[in-house]
Amino acid sequence: MMTAALMMVLSFTACSDDDGLPTASVADRETLYQTALLQSLMQGYYDGSVSIANVKRHGDIGIGTFDRVNGEMIVLDGVVYQALWDGTVEVADNQLTTPFCNVTYFDVDVEQSLTYVESLSQLSTVLTTLLPNPNHFCMARIDGVMQYILVRSELPQRKPYRPLADALITDQREYEYENLSGTIVALYCPKQVGMLNTPGWHFHFISDDRMSGGHVLEVKTRLLNCKLDETPYFRMEMPEDVSFGQLDLSKDMSDDIESVEK
Repeated sequence: MMTAALMMVLSFTACSDDDGLPTASVADRETLYQTALLQSLMQGYYDGSVSIANVKRHGDIGIGTFDRVNGEMIVLDGVVYQALWDGTVEVADNQLTTPFCNVTYFDVDVEQSLTYVESLSQLSTVLTTLLPNPNHFCMARIDGVMQYILVRSELPQRKPYRPLADALITDQREYEYENLSGTIVALYCPKQVGMLNTPGWHFHFISDDRMSGGHVLEVKTRLLNCKLDETPYFRMEMPEDVSFGQLDLSKDMSDDIESVEK
């Protein structure tokens, strides 16, 4: 069982009803949906609590992981892909579950060609300059041929679960590709939500042939087509089980988060 709660309204400036409130259909397309917290995932809360079928009801683009951290999630054009530890990619079954993900419906607010991207850090910097509002969430899709891209996935975990930073020391698997055409799905979180997710950009990749993908660790390319979707609303569902209630979600996990992102 899950409880849905609208946790935060950051701003809304258009498409409202007579009372000045957003209509349901517009609000859904302008809402970033999140399952649990990145901080709970970091502490080892890996049991899936929301089905992939339910995730797809909340958006057609996004990122996340799967029950027991069994691979990296890439949601693109309404399809949920599972990039597994062995370097393969599968279309995720609707019955699978997730302990953490972010999805929204993609509507283009900004479009820009990017040239001479020499690193993931540079890509983050350039994307930040394109943000319509740095205090809103933003989802990006970045299409092109990656001259070089380094991605990772991880082995599924077994109980008793270790914190994610510890698990990745032994169970992370990395894959390098050259001249690979595909899409980077990127999520931007503003600074004020640092206790719910990690501020800044988070990147996942899926190849055009849907055979390769994962969490992006590094990238280099010459030409990319970048589209951004500003998303001013945020909705989070939190598990109701006892183990989730025992987590100390006030703990500062920033160092661990930085280590697993890079």
